[in-house]
Amino acid sequence: MTAALKEAWALNVPDPSHELVQIVRGRRSGLAIIIAIHSTALGPAAGGCRIAHYPDHAAAISDALRLAAAMTAKNALAGLEHGGAKAVVALPTATRPTGAERTALLHDLGDAIELLGGRYIAGPDVGSGPVDMSVIGERTTRVCCRPVEDGGSGDSSLHTARGTLAALCAVAEDVFGSAELAGRTFGVIGLGAVGAHVARLLDRAGARLVVTDTNPAARGLAAELGATWVDPDDALAAEVDILVPAALGGLLTARTVPLLRCAAIAGPANNQLDEPATARRLATRGILWAPDVVVSAGGVIHATGVELRRESEEQLTERLSGIAATLRQVFHTARTHRTTPASAAAELAEQRVRQGASYPAQGAVRPLVSTAAEPRKPEPPTFRLTAQES
Repeated sequence: MTAALKEAWALNVPDPSHELVQIVRGRRSGLAIIIAIHSTALGPAAGGCRIAHYPDHAAAISDALRLAAAMTAKNALAGLEHGGAKAVVALPTATRPTGAERTALLHDLGDAIELLGGRYIAGPDVGSGPVDMSVIGERTTRVCCRPVEDGGSGDSSLHTARGTLAALCAVAEDVFGSAELAGRTFGVIGLGAVGAHVARLLDRAGARLVVTDTNPAARGLAAELGATWVDPDDALAAEVDILVPAALGGLLTARTVPLLRCAAIAGPANNQLDEPATARRLATRGILWAPDVVVSAGGVIHATGVELRRESEEQLTERLSGIAATLRQVFHTARTHRTTPASAAAELAEQRVRQGASYPAQGAVRPLVSTAAEPRKPEPPTFRLTAQES
């Protein structure tokens, strides 16, 4: 292992709440692969594989830890029998590998996942997609969201968007007294795979749209939907009913909250708050924030439902609709206890994790290969820094 990676590890000793943090240097790609397992109290940990450039390994480790903890909350609040985890491949530049280099990276990632013996089930995230899951699947069976033709559940972005729409109905009902979206104005920030689906679903529901993306090519979708396009730098200050963050996280900060001109915020982007204090800043301004760990759960609900629980489309639709019910519970709890939705969601997630195996099952999770993938009690925290052997 490189001296730089060892130093990054020393500077980022994982919080004891994480059960396992594995850092591997891929023997083919030479790239650092971080897998953080936050919890398996409810079952094998599920979370995406993020392939992205980081300024240093310390930032990559920190991101993996943060994202894994968020996945524990997301899966718990969705009523899934899964803990939370995240894999991060730290790229040295913003250019993502292609061809044989990408295959080598994905095979290294598959080997790293297989080392965990079923404690972690991987799926797509930023920088990876269903086709990548098939390549990872050449080295491990602990993977979801391969293309449908390869026997998987396919791209989860539409289902994340469907869950987001359910959440937006709950938010509209809470703020405006009606779940009706027609005639309301939504500001969609980010028109990537999920954001584009959200914009289309809102358009079909009769909503007015104000949209933006850092990619100028997304203007084509704006024109298709008759949406108002704004510059990315001006999107937060757009006057809308509900703001819908659908790009990368960290959008809401002490600097950006004063710029907001909306009644509520609900979107599928992960980790929207830069720090817990920002939730209080939003509440002080009277802006309702729907916790992203609830809003963005549609993808993992659908993927695990199709591939692990073998649920019908009717069952999956009911689960996705349940996102609205969870949000209503979060909002009610926040008002009752005079706290923020962020705190209310965190407490509800912690309660469900603490209940562990006693939490009411909502469909048995089928092991991918062997009983190693079955729900298990948490083990003592384990941290290891290693390199893959040839």
